[in-house]
Amino acid sequence: MTSKKLVNSVAGCADDALAGLVACNPNLQLLQGHRVALRSDLDSLKGRVALLSGGGSGHEPAHAGFIGKGMLTGVIAGAVFTSPAVGSILAAIRAVAQAGTVGTLLIVKNYTGDRLNFGLAREQARAEGIPVEMVVIGDDSAFTVLKKAGRRGLCGTVLIHKVAGALAEAGVGLEEIAKQVNVVAKAMGTLGVSLSSCSVPGSKPTFELSADEVELGLGIHGEAGVRRIKMATADEIVKLMLDHMTNTTNASHVPVQPGSSVVMMVNNLGGLSFLELGIIADATVRSLEGRGVKIARALVGTFMSALEMPGISLTLLLVDEPLLKLIDAETTAAAWPNVAAVSITGRKRSRVAPAEPQEAPDSTAAGASKRMALVLERVCSTLLGLEEHLNALDRAAGDGDCGTTHSRAARAIQEWLKEGPPPASPAQLLSKLSVLLLEKMGGSSGALYGLFLTAAAQPLKAKTSLPAWSAAMDAGLEAMQKYGKAAPGDRTMLDSLWAAGQELQAWKSPGADLLQVLTKAVKSAEAAAEATKNMEAGAGRASYISSARLEQPDPGAVAAAAILRAILEVLQS
Repeated sequence: MTSKKLVNSVAGCADDALAGLVACNPNLQLLQGHRVALRSDLDSLKGRVALLSGGGSGHEPAHAGFIGKGMLTGVIAGAVFTSPAVGSILAAIRAVAQAGTVGTLLIVKNYTGDRLNFGLAREQARAEGIPVEMVVIGDDSAFTVLKKAGRRGLCGTVLIHKVAGALAEAGVGLEEIAKQVNVVAKAMGTLGVSLSSCSVPGSKPTFELSADEVELGLGIHGEAGVRRIKMATADEIVKLMLDHMTNTTNASHVPVQPGSSVVMMVNNLGGLSFLELGIIADATVRSLEGRGVKIARALVGTFMSALEMPGISLTLLLVDEPLLKLIDAETTAAAWPNVAAVSITGRKRSRVAPAEPQEAPDSTAAGASKRMALVLERVCSTLLGLEEHLNALDRAAGDGDCGTTHSRAARAIQEWLKEGPPPASPAQLLSKLSVLLLEKMGGSSGALYGLFLTAAAQPLKAKTSLPAWSAAMDAGLEAMQKYGKAAPGDRTMLDSLWAAGQELQAWKSPGADLLQVLTKAVKSAEAAAEATKNMEAGAGRASYISSARLEQPDPGAVAAAAILRAILEVLQS
């Protein structure tokens, strides 16, 4: 069975992809009649060396993504994973020559079709009197014994585009650029690994892997690698790759050793998630630095893909300061990353977290702290006793964990109380409870209680009078509505708290009685909780459930009312 692809046609997909890139980039133009993209400002290159590269399509953003000032002059694209036609390569050479360039360097990856077609075009152009040189890049470090065909050209070729582009922009001559590029290419190695294959449009996957296998040392055309290894952690796979790449008994190794300075490329082969890419990058940095290797620059992203292959390649290029200046030189190429011109190794990567603010000494009497502990113990025992009942109520909304969530909070508070008496200061107590519930309770309930308690603590910092407690309730309710987006009547825990809050407004009147007002508040909260069974859910997970199925009161509202009842009972005793 062929894989699904978002294309107009298999035959036209390479043309359409290149046309789309050019259509969205005003710095690029297509060469009419050919699958060739060139810099729009071609005439500005008069007197300088032109750089042409290319190969099969399916490696995006390579190669056209690296066209621009300071990198490539143009690219010639073939069909997917197919070398471009000789006629198109020759047409590109003629186009840059007509623009007044003093010569053309062809940067070719080491594959038979590319060598043949670019080589033939070069010979024809030279026969026409156009100065053309060709460098063949082979950076593959997979093979322990070198084949007659040599090392394959992989993602390291992009670094060659950058180095050659910087030299050309600086006005260096054709032969000198070719000479320097060949030296740089020998100090470079790349190795790929993939979790599965890719598939050419209109075709089946190029190879099959079992669920516990990973392909090591594969190329960029969907071909299998040098061996299959068992699935392992990112750290283990990166270590294996670096061991293979730098092993001196490997004929294609890159001579990286302790004290070496390198440019590191972590390249997404097309289908790897950004999450995994970051994990691989971290593992590579740690592994290299653990070997005493200095990472002068780190490039992480998609540079040369293999369609949708879920894998990565690692490239290491040995560098010195002159070479780093070429890597850092300015370019307008759309796919080249904006890399800071500083070494990765030796940089401070973390900042000390701010210390928790110092709390004012708690001067409240010890008796108040004891009362606080009694209230909390009663609340906890009440919630633990309601666990199964709240879960049963919550199953109507399809989740069924409201009781479990509240029990988790209760047990966390009980463990906290074992560590010592709670703060007697109401503001400090509510703030501590807020942090505890945010960390231990979980779910939206933990966040809502955390918000409520954090906001409620603020009015109690200056005063702890009854009006201050009423203001605390107001502040907590306001925070819950602001961030939770629920309102009274939406069938949530807010319904109970809101009803209680309305009664607690009486505390703001002179001579208000603590227990008398609180008793009314608790009864109103319990009535509001019961009334939620007749409401249509307007917020929370229950809002996605048909109201016809919601025949029980909201469990969050029931829990909130029960908490208020527990507080009242302790204060009455």
